[in-house]
Amino acid sequence: MTGVVGRFAPSPTGPLHFGSVVTAVASYVDVHAQGGQWLLRIDDVDLPRIERGATAGILTTLEALSLPWDGQVIYQSARGAAYAEALAKLEARQLIYRCQCSRKTIGPRAYPGTCRAKRLRGDGACLAWRVKVDDEPVVVDDVVQGRYAQQLASHCGDFVLRRADGVYAYHLATVVDDAWSGVTQVTRGSDLLESTPRQIHLQRLLGLPTPRYAHLPVVLDTHGDKLSKQTHAPAVTPANAATAMFHALAFLGLAPPPESLGADCGQLLAWALPRWSLAAIEPAARAYALPA
Repeated sequence: MTGVVGRFAPSPTGPLHFGSVVTAVASYVDVHAQGGQWLLRIDDVDLPRIERGATAGILTTLEALSLPWDGQVIYQSARGAAYAEALAKLEARQLIYRCQCSRKTIGPRAYPGTCRAKRLRGDGACLAWRVKVDDEPVVVDDVVQGRYAQQLASHCGDFVLRRADGVYAYHLATVVDDAWSGVTQVTRGSDLLESTPRQIHLQRLLGLPTPRYAHLPVVLDTHGDKLSKQTHAPAVTPANAATAMFHALAFLGLAPPPESLGADCGQLLAWALPRWSLAAIEPAARAYALPA
């Protein structure tokens, strides 16, 4: 092993679609091209959004795609104590505060820090926890998208780490789990690039390492919308896994031989490994229709 550790972290809010498969394949091939380990984490921290049976479907589809993961599957729903510990560390340093503001009262603007100086207590009240930010630019040197800079105070303001209903936010959970798992590189969709400066900010506050980031182009449908459960993206299943693998590699800048369409997924991955290059990936989002 080389010390390179990557991960795939789907949320079980529905089955894997083609966009999810592109991310999984890119992450897997990039890690294995470097002789590293590839972990699987199920991001199920937001339990009310979980779809029954989705996790089992994800595992079955990954197996059909010949994408075996190293070690045990990590479930965020079992990691609450680690998130609470991180929150306590930030509270001890007065880097977070309780907030009673709702999304409705804030609107689309950056959070203006309304509750920063209020010293609200949690007794008998449902309050969120926000982390303090400043206006120093946070820079992401992304392998695929290039340099991206963001000033958190003006872009989003102090952001939520635990919601008023007690659910830990994605940013805190993913930062804590990436560090705990020893993740050295994160390969995911470019729709999450805008979130990355927040995660780097948390990594710095908690004294955690910042992995290498590679944000892949988002796969769009024929209407120009991101593939998602909300846009009714069709599921990738064991029945069409080989077709999805072929087209995922094509989307990622490789050119599998036409005669390999429908070939065993393991054979396609073996073909892709020595030809892999993140530099070959066009960064812009684009439509790509997976044949029925």
